[in-house]
Amino acid sequence: MKFKEKYIGDKNFYRALLIVVVPLIIQNAITNFVSLLDNIMIGRIGTEQMSGVAIVNQLLFVFNIGVFGITSAVGIFTAQFYGAGNEDGVRESFRLKIIASSVFTVLAILVFKFFGGELISLFLNDTGEGGNIQLTLEYGLKYLDIILIQIVPFTVVQIYASTLRERGVTVLPMICGTVAVFVNLAFNAVLIYGLLGMPALGVKGAAIATLIARLVEMVAIIVCVHKDKVKNPYIIGVYRNFKISRTLVMNVAKLGTPLILNEFLWSLGMTMLNQSYSTRGLDVVGALNISSTLSNLFNVVFISMGSAVGIMVGQQLGAGNVEKAKDTVRKEVFACVGACIIIGSLLALVAGVFPEIYNTSNSIKNLAKTFIRISALFMPVIAFVNMSYFTMRSGGKTLITFLFDSCYVWVVCIPLVYCLTRFTNLGIIVIFFACQSLEIIKAVIGYVLLKTGFWINKMV
Repeated sequence: MKFKEKYIGDKNFYRALLIVVVPLIIQNAITNFVSLLDNIMIGRIGTEQMSGVAIVNQLLFVFNIGVFGITSAVGIFTAQFYGAGNEDGVRESFRLKIIASSVFTVLAILVFKFFGGELISLFLNDTGEGGNIQLTLEYGLKYLDIILIQIVPFTVVQIYASTLRERGVTVLPMICGTVAVFVNLAFNAVLIYGLLGMPALGVKGAAIATLIARLVEMVAIIVCVHKDKVKNPYIIGVYRNFKISRTLVMNVAKLGTPLILNEFLWSLGMTMLNQSYSTRGLDVVGALNISSTLSNLFNVVFISMGSAVGIMVGQQLGAGNVEKAKDTVRKEVFACVGACIIIGSLLALVAGVFPEIYNTSNSIKNLAKTFIRISALFMPVIAFVNMSYFTMRSGGKTLITFLFDSCYVWVVCIPLVYCLTRFTNLGIIVIFFACQSLEIIKAVIGYVLLKTGFWINKMV
């Protein structure tokens, strides 16, 4: 097979890809752009406020990815049920998402409520000019008290939005998400700085704005889904009972549990890496916050492409189109990595300018610039790793994805960073670069796993 035929699709292929991926990119881009503006608004107040909010958001990241893991584990079956034309299966998978996500949400609220202060304190190490530790803790707790409420509407939105996407409906979640982020942005400006006669609430204002936005998004997506039962037949009678077939529960328990554990342990692993980095001082916490905020905005392309390959390949496998699924993977991976070479170059170009927006110390700004450039360098590699992960997941190879993703983080990345930060005098830049370099090994493993084609699996 010629290179062009193997890796480059025709107009119909890219049209189908764009229909799925563009709404995801738009929604993720808008969300991350508003998060960036939100971060800048708080960063303009002061270093302690920025660091306190950043630490809480890092902790909430574990919860967010946990919910994503639950909905994704069930969602593997949702996509294949839909591909097979089984709306009853879609309905039951929706119910299973509700039950599992609700249990996880209640547990998360209890943990954050009773151990929030201790968790924040894990990131507070004063070895630089990154700010006052006690003030950072106080601002973090103020933010956590309010932001904790929003995880309930967040969970509901993820249940509805994930089901829509697995059915190939990406525009509605995009619209609801877009409305929410602009609501968030408007209330941020008003409540953080005290505009339009409102009191200046600082970090509390940021938390209230996020809560309002989540509630708006939840109401919007629920109303839209239930209003159009013709396009969403699975929603008919979905709350009439919570009957779920034992076969589905057992299959999700068997194939989905590794995925749920993977997402939770991976996000916890990322948090542990940041905690290890934070032992080098609050200035590192501030710099990583600035760096990750900008990098996340540029990462939306490969993140959205990963979701797209999971949706498209899952539906193709459900319909029994194995060869088409393999062809889709090759071409989407090639397109994603190529795009990220360009996007990574753009990220490197703005690295020297972006940190200057923040009202913080020069040491934090300089660290952030270097972190951003390193992230830009490794973006194409991480994009390939991300596509490999979603491809394997779409075929239900959840045990392998567990070993490939979170196990790699805990067995390789975390021990390396832990030892380097605690038992050596290496600078934080060298340590951060070393950790990012480990993605190259992971990419090689991903390439071998994809090439074998073992990930192909029709489950429904």
